Amino acid sequence: MTVHDSVLDLVGGTPLVRLRRLTAGMSATVLVKIEALNPGGSVKDRAALAMVRAAEESGALGPGGTIVEGTSGNTAAGLAQAAAVLGYRSIAVLPDTIAPEKVDVLRAYGAEIVRTPARLPREHPEHVNNLAARIAAQTPGGWLANQYDNPANPEAHRRTTGPEIWKDTGGAVTHFVAGIGTGGTISGAAAHLKEVSGGAVTVVGADPLTSVYHGGDGSPFLVEAAGHYRHPDTVTDVWPRSYDPSVVDRILAIPDRESVLTVRRLAREEGLLVGGSAGLAVAAALRVARELGPGNTVVALLPDSGRAYLSKYHSVDWLRRNGFLDDDRPGLLAERIGPEPVATVTPQATTGEARAVLAAQAVLPVVLAGRDPALPASAAEIVGWLVPEDLGSADSAALPAVPHGRAPFTVGTGETVDEALDRAEQAGAELLFVLRDGRLAGVTTPAALRA
Repeated sequence: MTVHDSVLDLVGGTPLVRLRRLTAGMSATVLVKIEALNPGGSVKDRAALAMVRAAEESGALGPGGTIVEGTSGNTAAGLAQAAAVLGYRSIAVLPDTIAPEKVDVLRAYGAEIVRTPARLPREHPEHVNNLAARIAAQTPGGWLANQYDNPANPEAHRRTTGPEIWKDTGGAVTHFVAGIGTGGTISGAAAHLKEVSGGAVTVVGADPLTSVYHGGDGSPFLVEAAGHYRHPDTVTDVWPRSYDPSVVDRILAIPDRESVLTVRRLAREEGLLVGGSAGLAVAAALRVARELGPGNTVVALLPDSGRAYLSKYHSVDWLRRNGFLDDDRPGLLAERIGPEPVATVTPQATTGEARAVLAAQAVLPVVLAGRDPALPASAAEIVGWLVPEDLGSADSAALPAVPHGRAPFTVGTGETVDEALDRAEQAGAELLFVLRDGRLAGVTTPAALRA
């Protein structure tokens, strides 16, 4: 009989599983590393435990201390798990976009939760990282884990994740694919694989389409725990020191739709219930595998479980309301929204510029500046809207204060007209912003939908 001293002894040693149905017709082998089988449910257990142990050894975390971290949830769970076992207090600072299941898990471990807005400039005092640092500094015995810059983060993967992949493939791995979040997982695992293979393993980063890691515009994306968002008012964009771009050979930009629908396929066709960042990695791995012939083995790292996202990527309602699932029923809003992009302006536009657009469009959404004009505006960055009567007759240097500054009421292209009307009626909404893939696809009214 094997008995472990604590649940922390179970961190690491996760298995590889061959994809079969999603790889039909491909010559290369695609294997996925199931990090959800860590005791805390994600790959972040590895870095969390390594950072705690390193802090104990250095004296930065003493008996009765408090572990503090700003996180998208998974690292906080790993830290809270370690805190529960080792007798520490833990505080998690979370952006308000995190799936509610993750918050429930943290509370179950006994962590204290502090919420803060997700999309703030890097310099804002309430930005998740700044708030966590301030709480740690003001808490007696407080220690900030700081996964973004903590060398124990990538080191954990250099010592465990990379060697496991090499050993379990018998050195046959030719390509390693992982998302880039803090950068610790891909940097540490890749460093070992590059070293042991003499540089033969190709490392591919999977990145959301708008993430700045590959040169995206920095606007919001809907895949949690991956990518790098940049607020347009951020003065200096700081990348994590845990990320070493030199070990990444190639980055593939994956649209949210491709990631989200791959999550759905993994559950339905491979029996793998995983999160959005796993869908991102597998979508990239499948792209890589299609280019390869026999004798190649692609390993994709799947960071966490879909049980943390039952209200998001695995919810049919969420998929439809965000416009990801919009071709499976008749009578959908997708049939009423044309392909023409919705014109928008930024708060810096002149009233004359706004009036010119409103001559052809009844409602003018006002969105944050500094984004790729070729992409539809993210729903999260609509700051208000204008109608013709909001503008005077004279031109001015900039728009007036946006009068309709409340959050827009959104519906998705995957909802039927009746579903959208029912929700709009319950909310008392007179204006509907229609989303496809979480981005603005159209603006309409209940009256127009009834016509």
